[in-house]
Amino acid sequence: MEWTSDVAAGAWILERIDDPWRYTMHDVVPRGFPAYARIFHPAWRDRPVGEPWPGLPYGRYSAEWDAFQQRNPDIVDERVTWAVTAKAMGTTMHPRAQWSALVAPGRIVENEDGPRDADGWRYGDPEQGGMPADTLASVADVLAGHTTTPDDGCASLWEGFGGLVGFLGQGPSRGFYGWIDGDDGIVQARHDEMLGRSVKDRLNSVFRRPTWQDGILSREVSEGARLHLPGRDQVLFRGGLAELTEPDWVLRVPWRDRVSEEHGFPPSAQSPSLLWPEDRAWVLVSEVDFDSTIVGGSADLVAALCADPRLEALEIAEGTVLTYDSDEVNR
Repeated sequence: MEWTSDVAAGAWILERIDDPWRYTMHDVVPRGFPAYARIFHPAWRDRPVGEPWPGLPYGRYSAEWDAFQQRNPDIVDERVTWAVTAKAMGTTMHPRAQWSALVAPGRIVENEDGPRDADGWRYGDPEQGGMPADTLASVADVLAGHTTTPDDGCASLWEGFGGLVGFLGQGPSRGFYGWIDGDDGIVQARHDEMLGRSVKDRLNSVFRRPTWQDGILSREVSEGARLHLPGRDQVLFRGGLAELTEPDWVLRVPWRDRVSEEHGFPPSAQSPSLLWPEDRAWVLVSEVDFDSTIVGGSADLVAALCADPRLEALEIAEGTVLTYDSDEVNR
């Protein structure tokens, strides 16, 4: 895939979403497709081996937590579906389910720790605004079989993802934690240089001018044209959507996060916010504030997504409301 300034290729989306927003999925998902599927981003859960978690709140059980950390027990973790979570929490999985309502009975102390079930599993929230690389690859594998143009289409990313685009400013948009072993002067110098660019010196550099701060994307792309959608300006790329069908697609996309890799992190890339083929047979939307992805397309495509064992997907109706308080089943 390559960046494109031809943002007119996405004009059809603007024509089929609601502006102003009406607080249905069509604030971000185009209307007019025969069917829609909701793909639930996987969550995760963990628990100690051979003992329970200490109690909550932390303040009341601080001694137990200190002792727990001193013992440093093995902790196992795994991905978990929304349906398995609902069963563990005694709630009901359904197409309009909201994660906060699904796990509410297991939430022991709000904002202190993840909800726990009766078997001691602690649950972490699904990813918002995207999905794991292998999950996207599975979705793309199904999508590629339901278009006449699998080798031509568009992908876009919301420009607001941290570190994606560069900008004029006093310091970088993000920093990286690290550990310095011994007297590694080179590492220390790099760390000091980063701090110097990150903090504005109001005493000695009062008239310091903003300078260009690099992002993941080049300056040309960062300053280039945008697909303007309500509240969600997009950086647009063009290429073969079939390129995303393998889990290692992150190695080939132009928005691969090489900045993180330079700091020792494994290869990664944000999953697309929007994805559609040239024939517009379907559209995929991963809204930045959603913990699920919506696909609009043919009835056959939706059936295939919902039947695929690699995915957790359910059909939803056009006009579905997916706000945080819309789960009437688990109220």
